[in-house]
Amino acid sequence: MISYMEGKLIQKDEDRIILLANQVGYEVLLPVMVMDTLVDKKIGSELSFYIYYHQTERQPRPVLIGFNLEAEKKFFQSFISVEAIGPLKAVKALSLPVRDIARAIENQDADQLKKLKGIGARTAQKIIASLSGKMDKFALICEADKKRKIPVINFEEQVKDVLVIQLGHKLADAKQMIYEALKRDSSISTAEALFDEVYRGESQK
Repeated sequence: MISYMEGKLIQKDEDRIILLANQVGYEVLLPVMVMDTLVDKKIGSELSFYIYYHQTERQPRPVLIGFNLEAEKKFFQSFISVEAIGPLKAVKALSLPVRDIARAIENQDADQLKKLKGIGARTAQKIIASLSGKMDKFALICEADKKRKIPVINFEEQVKDVLVIQLGHKLADAKQMIYEALKRDSSISTAEALFDEVYRGESQK
């Protein structure tokens, strides 16, 4: 199974590309949010993607779906767990950044979710019912910039703001949770990793 690819861009269409890897051209479907990051990429550019590999009895032809970040791929896997949302429908629907969709789910903002292509009122409510309470770490994802990687300078502040503003923790409690998480794992260097460790610690209490 293919989970990651690097190669040369040899064709770019509206919703897919052909990536030349090891002398083989692979068709890779890209959600709008990913395709938007390739606007300045020219034929011959070197690209890399995390790949969701889809093949079933009903879909015997393998489908490769590409993402800039592993976290985007994980969000996609959660998104397609919702009833009536398959991988191909999800590819068309994900036209907003993952963090914006995650925040809409956590805020139970059905109107925002209905802005996604192919998502009506009933499906928006299904998404909220299935995923609400599970999207906080995805709300911390920075938009992917394929031209340059911008480090998150103050990721502790990001996590503190989510804990206090979005999740309702007291400021002192949020600071203590972050302190304990970093004490357990001093190698943490991203907001997503810190958020995971905070809630790993809380779940063990």
